[in-house]
Amino acid sequence: RYNCRLVATCQLLTAFAFTPDAAPTYIGAAKCKICHKVQYDSWLETKHAKATEAAKASTERKFEAACLSCHATNSDEALAGVQCEACHGAGSDYKSIQIMKDRQKAVAAGLVIPKQATCNGCHDGKDHHKQVAFDRDVVHKHKN
Repeated sequence: RYNCRLVATCQLLTAFAFTPDAAPTYIGAAKCKICHKVQYDSWLETKHAKATEAAKASTERKFEAACLSCHATNSDEALAGVQCEACHGAGSDYKSIQIMKDRQKAVAAGLVIPKQATCNGCHDGKDHHKQVAFDRDVVHKHKN
């Protein structure tokens, strides 16, 4: 009986030891603002910041949950608008200053460096999803 408990305990500990880490979670633009105030203030003036409210206010098409896949950060209204993490990836694993100081560490921890394919995720040219050209100036404006 004792051996069975020991084996079961070892199996349980092994399962936890090899369970992949939880998926990164969204932290929200307000947390990004702490270190990136200039970028945050600039973003507030963009269509991306107002994307959820614009989709809901549209008279051209009916608003539905599917709209949130492009008009919100994490496909629900908890993070309304196209916030930082919609393009840069969920920030829970790269948010600390120690990681963000080192671009390689930040990328390894999940920071996405946007490129044309990032924009194409929503701006695919279909229906009302106007195509856009990736703008390096936007990247430079948002750099700290």
